[in-house]
Amino acid sequence: MGASEMIGAAPQSDYDPYTDEALLDPWLGYKRLRDAGPAVWLTKYRMFALTRYDAVRRALLDWESFPSRYGVMMSDQMNRVLRGNTLCSDGADHDALRSVLARPLKPRALRPVRDQITAEAESVVEKLVERGSFDAATELANHLPVAVVSSLVGLPEKGRERMLVWAEEMFNCFGPINDRTIASFSVLEEMMDYATAEAVPGKLKPGSWADGIHDAVARGEVPAQACPAMMIDYVGPSLDTTISAISNAVWLFANNPQQWDLLRADPRLMPSAISEVLRYDSPIQDFSRYVARDVDMGGVVLPAGSRAIVFYGAANRDDRKYSDPDRFDVRRRPGDHLGFGAGPHACVGMNLARLEMQALFTAWPNAFGALRSWRRSRDSTTSCAASHRCGSPSAEPTGRSTQGCGDLDLRGQGLMNGATIGDVQ
Repeated sequence: MGASEMIGAAPQSDYDPYTDEALLDPWLGYKRLRDAGPAVWLTKYRMFALTRYDAVRRALLDWESFPSRYGVMMSDQMNRVLRGNTLCSDGADHDALRSVLARPLKPRALRPVRDQITAEAESVVEKLVERGSFDAATELANHLPVAVVSSLVGLPEKGRERMLVWAEEMFNCFGPINDRTIASFSVLEEMMDYATAEAVPGKLKPGSWADGIHDAVARGEVPAQACPAMMIDYVGPSLDTTISAISNAVWLFANNPQQWDLLRADPRLMPSAISEVLRYDSPIQDFSRYVARDVDMGGVVLPAGSRAIVFYGAANRDDRKYSDPDRFDVRRRPGDHLGFGAGPHACVGMNLARLEMQALFTAWPNAFGALRSWRRSRDSTTSCAASHRCGSPSAEPTGRSTQGCGDLDLRGQGLMNGATIGDVQ
């Protein structure tokens, strides 16, 4: 059977997961795709959609059948630009790049900065509580990643103010070619120019993560031409996913105050609660994979040379894997969620993201003290667009109603194509 016959025999769908409506509320569309089969041909994009947990996990683990070296984005243009970097490499090449990137992000390496992160979390929470009203997306979720990451990465002061913009626009470029993607290409070029001209020895903070990349080049561990893309691995991804996850957590606790009460009553639930946030509303929604050889995915054959989109967010809501998956439960303990990916490309920054989330949500109940539950902001303007997507601080709220903690405001998240972070692909 030829490739066209294999595609013709697969379940077909005209569903578009990249419309604004789908990005804001993808869950019903994900369910339709999961119910249609283990792999579904998306006629609009001429790619397969993998949305069931077992199918997504298999694709992430089997890098020889689903390699990243041909790119993990939805457009040939972006795949050509990033081919060969950490995100888009396999085997020994990928291992060498990842080893350098991961060095300062391992649990032992992060121990010296734990106190710094905790102190920063306590400081920002205290200041926001004193004000009585604040924007949870732009003032809480953004603060810790930006404050910590900009210092640890060690980029020059010039350009740091653009980091959040670069993070958002970079991930917009990861989706299929549409108006949002096209509008973001110029910002991506700006970011690459910065990484090439400014993120260089003499301008970087000595001993910083970024400086460590150049040290690795000097030792012959990675090629010099890999430096700009590796800088980007630190800049955009290390910000975007954590901001998205913190925003999602606020949104979820605001709408599930009984779960917040459980966490306040038993702080030992913190690791489980963080995992449940990542499962329920994944900061990474999807990446794509090239199909290197014919793959039988539960009776649907994906032909060699085709491309599949692996939907992390859909897999984490699969009722074949999780009981009552649309219920947020901090006692669930979903340690095998795919919010940070799986396999050789699992998120290189997951330990830092967890550390930042734990610091904030430990400081939060301590600061709020006896406040028993979440309540709606007095001005009734609390809103959070695309809680599963990280957006820019300037993005306008779309009116999605929520509840606030005290008088906090959940605004500022915009729409993004594709998904999110570090070496998660």
